[in-house]
Amino acid sequence: MAKPLLRVVEGSAATAAGGKPPAIAIRSLTKTYRTRDGDVPTLRPIDLDIGDGEFIAVVGPSGCGKSTLLKLVAGLLEPTSGSIEVGGKAVVEPPDDVGIVFQSPVLLAWRSVMRNIMMPVEVRGLDHATHLERAKALIKTARLEGFENKYPWQLSGGMQQRAAICRALVHDPRIVLMDEPFGALDALTRERMNLELQRIHFETRKTILLITHSIPESIFLADRVVVMSDRPGGIEAIYEVPLPRPRTLDMMATPEFAELAKKVRAHFYAQGGID
Repeated sequence: MAKPLLRVVEGSAATAAGGKPPAIAIRSLTKTYRTRDGDVPTLRPIDLDIGDGEFIAVVGPSGCGKSTLLKLVAGLLEPTSGSIEVGGKAVVEPPDDVGIVFQSPVLLAWRSVMRNIMMPVEVRGLDHATHLERAKALIKTARLEGFENKYPWQLSGGMQQRAAICRALVHDPRIVLMDEPFGALDALTRERMNLELQRIHFETRKTILLITHSIPESIFLADRVVVMSDRPGGIEAIYEVPLPRPRTLDMMATPEFAELAKKVRAHFYAQGGID
């Protein structure tokens, strides 16, 4: 029997394939913000396992708690209840083996591309010579050779974001968290960045958790797409994406890709839209 193009995983939890310990284990995770006007429930109980080397994309309506989920995994926020483990260790502060890429590259204007990329090495007090060689390799991978001594304002938006990805990878984290990293880019640059990110994932085999509003982007990049409900956000469905890799932009025009997108998009018509 042929494998379905898009398979929903029943229940709120999905364990990584192969029975291996997950890179990220989320258990009964909730978040409620305390405000002067009262409590604001943002996340209802979430359970999710993300396998080592897996690419997970999270989509959901605006304000459903996608970015909150990422910040909780990053150790930048404290959960109201539940737990998160990264590499088998409870997250109580930002883990050393996690890199973060935000929607804006947030590069320091007075530092060159190389010095921006090397900043996590300085902050963590890591060996400079060893990580300088890694930074050079990442610059080559990201196709930024020749721009090492340029400043952010001398780069295009796509080049700035590639530099931000290099910065997130320079200390060799096991996990990379990405919060709408291409949301501010034009459509053509965004497509090129999707190809770049796919290539970087293939070459580094990092575990990647991507937050995105783009359904096509989520399907193009991910091994599994996690669909979140309206706030307070929870996992409404998890879909496997068995499209072959490497994926090409031409795949987006195929009936198979369209079928995947239609099934994911149906959740947001029911909820009133993704934005």
